[in-house]
Amino acid sequence: MPSRSPAKPRAKPAPRSKIAVASAATERPSVVSAATERPSVASAAPRDAGPADGTPDSDMERRICEAVYESVMSQRLTPGTKLPEAAICDLFGVSRSVARKALQRLAHEHVVDLHHNRGAVVAEPTPEDTRQIFQARRALEAALLPLAVARATKADYASLRKQLRDEHALLHRAGQPAWARQASAFHVRLGELSGNAILHGYLAELVSRCSLIVALYEPPGNAACEHGEHVLIVDLMERGDVAEAVKINDNHLADLERRISLERPQPAQTLAQMLGLA
Repeated sequence: MPSRSPAKPRAKPAPRSKIAVASAATERPSVVSAATERPSVASAAPRDAGPADGTPDSDMERRICEAVYESVMSQRLTPGTKLPEAAICDLFGVSRSVARKALQRLAHEHVVDLHHNRGAVVAEPTPEDTRQIFQARRALEAALLPLAVARATKADYASLRKQLRDEHALLHRAGQPAWARQASAFHVRLGELSGNAILHGYLAELVSRCSLIVALYEPPGNAACEHGEHVLIVDLMERGDVAEAVKINDNHLADLERRISLERPQPAQTLAQMLGLA
């Protein structure tokens, strides 16, 4: 009997090239959608975030976010105000997908709350939410100020004082949203001077949430932050009086929290009027 020839070994599949692997990875859908990506922490406001692809849909998404944010900061939109998708679509002339993405982004920034049955409503921070957010911010700024003093240069102090001059100018000629952003930017800048990027990022988020709480609940006409106290804090930092700077800053934040009133009457306005579109 003739002997059987040995079976040829099965050829191994050719390894995928690195380019092919990378290509497949980029085709996989991202777990994080564009509606939930965080903006730069330095902005401390959702109006500075948003898709940057320049498409009509992305431009409208940004416009919706800006309109809602500005209306909240101006106290036209009050806590608990409903933001129905259908109404957003009609007011801005957009599809439901665009309106939904804008509301998701605003929810990620704690400007609105999304409920399964109620849809989107302007955020309603509770007294406990407010207490915990301010408590965390005060503790974080107390830790960051000494680090900032240890690293700050003459050029840094000159930059801070220019920022304070801009802040003072806005206090007397600009609306509440612009003033609130500038006042918040002062505290974020102090965190940046600490040189600790992680703590700076946490502070930027806390400052943003505090700013929204103040905008939602502080009685109209009050300054979101006392400009004179900012000036005093910088004076103390530059003199090297760290303990007093931390004390003044802590009292400054405590006063800001005490001025918040968590009860606001609901205005008898349409959604278009509250968004400044009518």
